[in-house]
Amino acid sequence: MENAVAAGLMRREDGVVSCWWPGADPLYVDYHDREWGRPAADDRLLFEKLCLEGFQSGLSWITILRKRENFRKAFADFDIETVAGFGEDDVARLLGDAGIVRHRGKIESVINNARRALDLRAEAGSIAGFVWRFEPAAKDRPETCDHATLSKMAKTAESTALSKELKRRGWSFVGPTTVYSFMQAMGLVNDHLEGCHCRERVEEARQRFARPA
Repeated sequence: MENAVAAGLMRREDGVVSCWWPGADPLYVDYHDREWGRPAADDRLLFEKLCLEGFQSGLSWITILRKRENFRKAFADFDIETVAGFGEDDVARLLGDAGIVRHRGKIESVINNARRALDLRAEAGSIAGFVWRFEPAAKDRPETCDHATLSKMAKTAESTALSKELKRRGWSFVGPTTVYSFMQAMGLVNDHLEGCHCRERVEEARQRFARPA
């Protein structure tokens, strides 16, 4: 069968073979192709992603992605110092914002985590410098990243360790599964499936990437 693809892959209308999960949604496809798995060392971006992964808990990522610009406006573009200064008036404002997920616990978690992020910067120099310590060694990664392998990796030893250290420092909504999603998205691992048109490009980006000290 000439057009057959392996499990977990899909062939788009233009013939490009991709991971299955973006489906045909243009926003999701663009996120998969241009963002997911690209290594990042920008603290604002890393903080934003940790917060949005927390908001995703119990929801789908596409739900959060569709609201991402609203979240950015509501949370001052996830500027850490600004969010750390939010108070009860801001919580009330955010609970009334229909453009985001109005969950008090998750909103208060973002504010708490911004304050903890300032502490982490004082300790480690940067969020990036801290989280990249938990990048798994190549020998600890699966030899082949296929659908069957990925389906068994909702969390890993490294995401569990990073989750534990963040929680120890007072962060919330950073369980091992949430943290592994963060690691996938921010390029600490390359979980584009074998055969996906992005996998090689992401691996090349990871090879060029200067790990933060």
